Amino acid sequence: MSIHAVSPLFVGRARELAALGDALARSRAGASSTVLVGGEAGVGKTRLIKEFTDHRAGDARVLVGGCLELGTEGLPFAPFTAVLRGLVRELGRDAVAALVPGGNARGLARLLPEFGEPGKDGPEARARLFEQVLGLLERLAEERPVVLIVEDAHWADRSTRDLLTFLVRYQRTAARLLIVVTYRTDELHRNHPLRPLLAELGRVEWVTRTELRRLTRREAVALAAGILEREPSPADMDLIYARSEGNPLFVEALLNECDGGEALPESLRDLLLASVERQPEETQELLRVASAGGQRIEHALLSAVAGLDESTLSRALRPAVAGNVLVVDGEGYSFRHALIREALHDDLLPGEHVRLHTRYAEALERDLSILPAPRGAIELAHHWHSAHDSTWALISAWRAAAAARKSTAYDEQLRMLSRVLELWDSVPDAAERIGHDRIDVLRQTATVAHLSGEYERSIALAGAALDELDHCVEPIRAAMLLRQRGLTRYDLGRPGYVEDLRRAAELVPADQLKLRGQVLESLSRMLHRPEDRPERQATARRAMEIGHEVGDTNVEAHAMISLTWGDSCYSDMDAQLAAFAEARRIAARGDAYNALMRCAISESDALEGAGMHERAAQVARDGVEEARQYGLARTSGTFLSINLAEPLVSLGRWDEALQVVEHALELAPPAPYRASLQGFATDIAMARGQYDRAEKLLESSKSVLSRGSYRDQTTLPHLCRELRLRQARGQLGEAVEMAARALDERDLVSSPRYAWPVLVTIAQLVRAVVPPSRSAEAGEPGAGSLGPVERLALSLLPRLRALAGQLVAEGELQQAHRLTFTALTGPEPVPEHGGPEASLEQAAAETSPEHVGEVAAWRLKACDRAVEAWQALREPYAEALTLLAAAQAALAAGDRQGAAARFTRSRDLARELGATPLLEQLDVFGRRARIGGPEEPAGGQPLGLTARELEVLREVTRGRSNREIAEELVISIKTVSVHVSNILAKLGAATRGEAAATAHRLRLFD
Repeated sequence: MSIHAVSPLFVGRARELAALGDALARSRAGASSTVLVGGEAGVGKTRLIKEFTDHRAGDARVLVGGCLELGTEGLPFAPFTAVLRGLVRELGRDAVAALVPGGNARGLARLLPEFGEPGKDGPEARARLFEQVLGLLERLAEERPVVLIVEDAHWADRSTRDLLTFLVRYQRTAARLLIVVTYRTDELHRNHPLRPLLAELGRVEWVTRTELRRLTRREAVALAAGILEREPSPADMDLIYARSEGNPLFVEALLNECDGGEALPESLRDLLLASVERQPEETQELLRVASAGGQRIEHALLSAVAGLDESTLSRALRPAVAGNVLVVDGEGYSFRHALIREALHDDLLPGEHVRLHTRYAEALERDLSILPAPRGAIELAHHWHSAHDSTWALISAWRAAAAARKSTAYDEQLRMLSRVLELWDSVPDAAERIGHDRIDVLRQTATVAHLSGEYERSIALAGAALDELDHCVEPIRAAMLLRQRGLTRYDLGRPGYVEDLRRAAELVPADQLKLRGQVLESLSRMLHRPEDRPERQATARRAMEIGHEVGDTNVEAHAMISLTWGDSCYSDMDAQLAAFAEARRIAARGDAYNALMRCAISESDALEGAGMHERAAQVARDGVEEARQYGLARTSGTFLSINLAEPLVSLGRWDEALQVVEHALELAPPAPYRASLQGFATDIAMARGQYDRAEKLLESSKSVLSRGSYRDQTTLPHLCRELRLRQARGQLGEAVEMAARALDERDLVSSPRYAWPVLVTIAQLVRAVVPPSRSAEAGEPGAGSLGPVERLALSLLPRLRALAGQLVAEGELQQAHRLTFTALTGPEPVPEHGGPEASLEQAAAETSPEHVGEVAAWRLKACDRAVEAWQALREPYAEALTLLAAAQAALAAGDRQGAAARFTRSRDLARELGATPLLEQLDVFGRRARIGGPEEPAGGQPLGLTARELEVLREVTRGRSNREIAEELVISIKTVSVHVSNILAKLGAATRGEAAATAHRLRLFD
């Protein structure tokens, strides 16, 4: 497959692109302005300008000129010469000359010979030139907005800088002129002449300054995917991102020119080495020595390897620091950019390369304390590897992995262990050298890959080791590997994890008490089905006893957590929290980091399940910080971010929740974690009416969930999101069919915490399809008028009520869902009013007005109880939704004042949250009920529709054609067509489907 030279995708610059768009909008309005865009070489300044001019400039005339380097100075007026040449090419010399004030364009001859011989020299000539350039821009801007772009201002000569300063300071006389200046920040050494100019222009009122950052890893992946036309592997991306450090030019160059190899492309090397080649020869030599030491090198180590006395070393270093090739970094030095060092390093001759790295390795062998641990051991391994000494490279990599493990540097440990495996066949006595055989190394590498979040790799490594092992001859190691693979399969949502762990428990010999405790503890964690509960509790209890007996605090703490979960009860949190606290104390006593993380995960999850949102958020937040300190940010840290985002969403702190999600996604978490994080972003997007964003996020999550087997805590919230999005899009038929399938295929009884929201979501869907007024028709002679979707929706109600009767409702959160469900679906069946499926609401609707009043009073009471429950839990969005239902119930009960109070409270909450769809529903209800909100349109109908248009719209929502509507309303087809056109215009809808979706969303016919 061919790859793009440049990514077709433009990533990571939305804020800067918007800033340029805003500046142009201000200029269009007459407020000319300047934007200074800085960034290091290759960070994407030119690409940003291209995206802006191609997609945001509109009808503006774009004039582009770049500064050109010539020795130590730039070519005089180079950008303005280029601009003028372009104008002459486009408009012709005479047309351009006619635009110059006074009609005398001889001053422009200083920039372009086509304008003849310039006038006399002198100070006034320069001033005239400046005025003529400004005047030309003014005249051009009278026709349409002008965007003047000056690129690479770091190469600007003094004349160019002066003219640029003049134009910026006086551009307000030229309305509709936007000036954009780009420059390289990495070229601006302390004495660079552009530095004072930028400071000076920065003080001008209409000048803004922005600096392009490097891409995040996630943005770099998107860039690479655009170039490759596929997503790169994590391993390739790790290498590319490490080498490029997020610089887009380097990402593109590495992808396009390296062709998967390690060598840098010549063109990039030339770019990077330009500043090095200007240094004195002795400095260049020292830089070559330093390049073998890595991106950052300690002064003491450089001195030891270079073999120079302090005076000579300082003399050679000073030009490199002054020239911005090296920067002083504490007690050492860093290359300004990693690829500068790499380019220098690649220029080393083969013998020189081996010799330098050997010198570094020998210096570190003599005194490893020169560098802090584990850096010393890791750098020592690097130098032996680079010196091509396979034996010492393997030995030092093994030692470096152990040092990294002590510092919880799991990614580095994984890299070192992987190197041991790579070198294994090159060292005949490898097992004797490190004291472990290949299967041991595979097992350790699988474990560390799991800790690093490389789940697929962990499964593959464990599988490879199991394939090489005779389980009957070596049951202990087989059990260890099966346990590792089972744990990783579980985290990745792969089937077979329980089977792996049960097989491991069978293999562990009775005398291997510690390993038995570990395997039993892991197995107890994975037994989630209700029918497995007795086995789970017995297994956890035995594991806890073994852990305590052998002093394995990790097993003891984990087993206690599993046992606590098995006995959990959201109605009695005190005992549960006390058990978690004890598990935390046990884990802390033995520095059992994984158990501490799981304790934070379990405790925060239990608190959230009980509706104790604030405490859940605090426990999760503390856990995220602990995970960072332990080096588990990508795994436990991102999982805890899920547990932090969830209570923040519940509490209505949506912007804060989105920040948590965004930060966690920046860490490139495992796919299942990413899907869960995106799920909460989806919830917020739907509540705010951002349906396109919600759909995109939901599709991303769905692609992950379709590749594994996940528990109800993941799949059921996803089901709710799919149902709500289809309802919001007006796809009611699809939503009802999906709900029916879910009731057929899913076991909702075993997971009450996640099943209650599903029941509430489906009940809300049913009420959207068949409001109470329509459901009453089911018992009347006209019931046949209900469509198939309405009939299917109504058929779900008895099934929902039956399920609700089987579900327990533990804790305040589940009770709130139960109360909401009851308010939506009615009380228990009342046989004397109908069949076994009849509700009081239906029965009353079929009988007398007194019963109707009884139903209204009951609904109001039920809604108010649900409102009180959500209010006590401090869930503003759920409270606002329920308040709307309560306001409708109060109005139906004849309590207009009560309806107004509930309406106002709901609207205040929705406005604070930015819940646009709910605000729309409230506004429609307020207009119809005349109890508050915006003024009712003329004619007294919602959205300015006439009474007849409302009748037509009602039939449109039922999917009827113009002919069918005409027959129903006894009007002509042409009249129906006119009404439909008016409805589409008033609703701002492009199609009948959109109009119907709007009517459903606003509940116009509820």
